[in-house]
Formats: sequence, structure tokens, C-alpha cells
Amino acid sequence: TFGVALQHLPDIFSLKMLGVVLTFFIVDFFDATGTLLAVANQAGLLKDNKLPRAGKALLVDATAVMVGAVLGTSTTTSYVESSAGVAAGGRSGFSAVVTGILFLLALFFSPLLSVVTAPVTAPALIIVGVLMVSSIGEIDWKKLEVAIPAFFTLITMPLSYSIATGIAVGFIFYPITMILKGRGKEVHPILYALFALFILSFVFLRE
Repeated sequence: TFGVALQHLPDIFSLKMLGVVLTFFIVDFFDATGTLLAVANQAGLLKDNKLPRAGKALLVDATAVMVGAVLGTSTTTSYVESSAGVAAGGRSGFSAVVTGILFLLALFFSPLLSVVTAPVTAPALIIVGVLMVSSIGEIDWKKLEVAIPAFFTLITMPLSYSIATGIAVGFIFYPITMILKGRGKEVHPILYALFALFILSFVFLRE
């Protein structure tokens, strides 16, 4: 419902809400990051495996999440289904604007569009899956410190229905693999911090 989120704004600063806020932050941040990297890689926008202006993209995603919460809508974030648009030739962002306008127009035809069931949109998801799987060939499977985290990330995403969970598992297995190979000192301290954070989130913040 519109505006309900603002009524509970003071509750954010309570200790009880700290775990909830942290959980939503972790899920949205890594879900959005994984989606942006996957779509950018499909579009050929990555430079040296880095996404230019990633900060602005994440800022837009964060703003959309906050605005969506105030308006009482479901989660607003970047979607990996955008890969289908990229495969069709979308690059500049104009396709996203057109898609947004069509969604806005669809509000006036929601009773008619409700007859469109999930099987109708399934082919688009299959295309997205094929496009994402094509990137697996770029993984260096001969290096265990790369292959093992990548493998567990790949199998966790579909099993958990969550990109963020898959990325979290990858962050957990990477330091472990590096330590077992005697290369623990090469792991950045931030990755160790994320390792501990994800372990705590799995233990205490999940039912």
C-alpha cells in the first residue's frame, strides 16, 4: 500500500530490524551486481572484466528499490531477463525505456493481460538461460581456486532460485579453496570479511 513504508521508518533504527535490513541489503546488492555483470557481459560492455560506471547503475537500482517500497509495489530491481533484449540488439538503453512505457500502458489492460500465463513467457526465460550458460566457457576450469567456487555458484543459483545466494556461496568457497592451496595470503581482506558475513547470514538470518 502506498506510503505504509514511511510509517515504519523509525523502526529501521531498532536492533530488531538490523538483521532484516542487513539481509535485504545483501540480497539486493549481490543480486543486482550479478545481474548487471551478466547482462553487461552479454552486451559486450565489460572492460577488463570490469563494468564502467557501475556505481551509477547500482545507484539507480537502489533508488528504484526505495521508490518501489514507498509506492507499495513488489521489489523493483534489475532483471536478468534483460539479456533477452540484449540478444535482440538492445545496447543504448532505449529498449529499456520502451519496455517501461509498455509496462505503464499495460496497467490499463491488466484484466486482459492476466490471461497470459507463465508457459507463454517461458521461451524468453529459456533464451536467457542459454545466453547465461554461454559465459561458462570463459571460466578457467583448470584452476581449482576458480573452478570450485564457480561450480558451487552455478549449482546453487538454480537450486536456491536466487542469484544472490549463489554469489554468496561462491564468496564462501573462494577463500576456503585459496587457503587449502596455500595461497590464503593472496586473498584480499575484504573477501575474508565477506566470507564471515555470508557465513553469519546463512547461520542466523535464514529460516
